[in-house]
Amino acid sequence: MRANAISTLNEQQQQEEMIQARKRSSRRMLVLETLGVLVALTFFGIPFYFVLINSFKDRAGASLLNLSFPENFQFLNNYKEVLTLNDGVVLRAFMNSTIITVLSLTTIIIICSMAAFVIARRSGLAKKLNYVILIGLMIPPSIVPTIWLLQGMGLFKTFPGIISLEAGLHFSFACLLYTAFVGTIPKELDEAALMDGCGPFNLFFRVIFPLLKPVTSTVIVLSSIQIYNDFENMLYFFPGADNATVQLTLYNFTGIYGTEYHLLFADVLLISIPPLILFIFFNKKIVDGMTAGAVKG
Repeated sequence: MRANAISTLNEQQQQEEMIQARKRSSRRMLVLETLGVLVALTFFGIPFYFVLINSFKDRAGASLLNLSFPENFQFLNNYKEVLTLNDGVVLRAFMNSTIITVLSLTTIIIICSMAAFVIARRSGLAKKLNYVILIGLMIPPSIVPTIWLLQGMGLFKTFPGIISLEAGLHFSFACLLYTAFVGTIPKELDEAALMDGCGPFNLFFRVIFPLLKPVTSTVIVLSSIQIYNDFENMLYFFPGADNATVQLTLYNFTGIYGTEYHLLFADVLLISIPPLILFIFFNKKIVDGMTAGAVKG
């Protein structure tokens, strides 16, 4: 009886220790979560509030560049003026950026996934080609020779030219992601599909490509945000008033003698909406796509 009482007492003490440990862990998690919320509000909430509140001010109020609430509240006037400026240059820029982003993404996904499939399935060729692909990440493009090349091909200041350029610049990163992911797909699937009468294209598009959804989601989010927010390449390789993109529209509100900050902030908020929506829909799949090919097995 005494041994049973001692055993019961020990079990109670262990349970109490476990309960205390869980409480300490819960307190630590609460502190960490509170710090995370504070950091997010500091680095993301305050800048967003700054842009939002100044986009509702008049020109004099926005020029102060502070966090105060607007005295003369311009709820929709600033956004209406931005969208109707210069015969709707901002709307035209949205259309141009959308066309460039969608077609560049389509090119990147199709070419990179097919190239990755070939590289991953050819062991002798893969190592050599991977070195060549890595060069695309290490060596930046040169502006003047690229302009000469586009002019020589008749692609300068054209949609095919800028789409080809954007696809080429993002090829290396996307191809490496696809190659790592394809390496985790068993080769037995290829053999089974070939035995069932699948040709090379049917094998890829009907068997392999549907399995690439996680990494494709990652490529869509990362590449689309970079292409959509691209400023330098659009400025150098796609100039012209009719070729304006969303980032270049910011120039319309700055000048030598002054800056219309109320319209500038309204434009910044408008052009930030599409990437934000895209990130909200695909954020859970980004990490999965980045890490899916990290461990083979």
